[in-house]
Amino acid sequence: MSSTRTLIRGGLVVTAADEVHADVLIEDGRVVALAAHGSDVAAGWTAARTLDATDRYVLPGGVDAHTHMELPFGGTFASDTFETGTRAAAWGGTTTIVDFAVQTVGQGLREGLDAWYAKADGNCSIDYAFHMILSDVNEHTLKEMDWLVQEGITSFKLFMAYPGVFYSDDGRILRAMQRSADNGGLIMMHAENGIAIDVLVEQALARGETDPRYHGEVRKALLEAEATHRAIQLARVAGAPLYVVHVSAEEAVAEITTARDKGLPVFGETCPQYLFLSTDNLAEPGFEGAKYVCSTPLRPREHQAALWRGLRTNDLQVVSTDHCPFCFTGQKDLGRGDFSKIPNGLPGVENRMDLLHQAVVDGRISRRRWIEIACATPARMFGLYPQKGTIAPGADADIVLYDPHASQTLSASTHHMNVDYSAYEGRTVTGRVETVLSRGELVIDRREYVGHAGHGTFVPRSTCQYLD
Repeated sequence: MSSTRTLIRGGLVVTAADEVHADVLIEDGRVVALAAHGSDVAAGWTAARTLDATDRYVLPGGVDAHTHMELPFGGTFASDTFETGTRAAAWGGTTTIVDFAVQTVGQGLREGLDAWYAKADGNCSIDYAFHMILSDVNEHTLKEMDWLVQEGITSFKLFMAYPGVFYSDDGRILRAMQRSADNGGLIMMHAENGIAIDVLVEQALARGETDPRYHGEVRKALLEAEATHRAIQLARVAGAPLYVVHVSAEEAVAEITTARDKGLPVFGETCPQYLFLSTDNLAEPGFEGAKYVCSTPLRPREHQAALWRGLRTNDLQVVSTDHCPFCFTGQKDLGRGDFSKIPNGLPGVENRMDLLHQAVVDGRISRRRWIEIACATPARMFGLYPQKGTIAPGADADIVLYDPHASQTLSASTHHMNVDYSAYEGRTVTGRVETVLSRGELVIDRREYVGHAGHGTFVPRSTCQYLD
């Protein structure tokens, strides 16, 4: 029987719950048992393959609950396919992504979902799941929400931004929230007042303010906070839970904190770009700032302290990437002379685990909190736990051997994302992924990619596990 067995010996197993020097036994793609390193139990284990984790962390694979592979946006497509994007994710220690299937206005949810199944099927080197973007809320699509929940698509994203593309008005948002209150789904909200932002965009361009930095100036923090407040109140009226994506502003964190202090089922996500980058990047000379155009936008540096505090106090629960890469040459430069035409999005799926480990090294968060916000909580939030997000008997053997002492410099010249720049170019971080297992199969073996497209499978999800 030992032929399907893998044994990981001598590492420090770090989960959201504890840290223990333990050996990990894997069989048939799952964790079978953990035992203290050097114990009689562990000493008796045999396996066809033994991985030496001495001086390494043994981590659950990362769960990135917010990616956009091949997303159509502004007349182009995100530059990572499911094949290149999931490979890059694995290099960064992420073993599950939850991507966004898109409903096009005038079509049903089913057509959008089927298109995303087709894009991903047979192309992923790690496991994947889907959220559904609702662009057109009507009687038919509200019914479809119920069917999707049954199928394991248990979260739905709505936009208060992007009028004419993804935007939903308050009435449509309320209807979708009411439906999710009944069917157990979770509404995810892009909270920015898009109607007001469009006025400010028009006025800025009329004044000749066309550079990338104006993207950050028109998408005001107050308009993120206002939309966050409004989304929370609509969710209260509907009796529905709410998950606010890519929170970037101190004022928006305050709205979420106030709601959570009332005991409301309101959750918040932020992203590495808001924790490590700022409007200083958007203001880089020439057209360089275009590399950093995303929405919600990067904020002045002083907002970072509120985001870190929110992660420590659990007013923000999850760090996802909102990975949505566009090449600087040929895509971002569609917006030369008009910042509103720069495709919105940053590459990051490969950098999240390492940047957050740097935050551990810097004393901003603990090791267990790192795993909580990057693995366990996203898995629980989106109905994947304990299959994903932890190392425990019965869990999928999605495991990362991590060298906490290695130093690396982030760069487009060495990353594996299909994009021609790095948002973190030249930044040195401590810690590096060494070996990655997905369901017990090696994907990265001592810094060599040994995975293959088609190993990753679709994972249906249960409903949010914080609402039971």
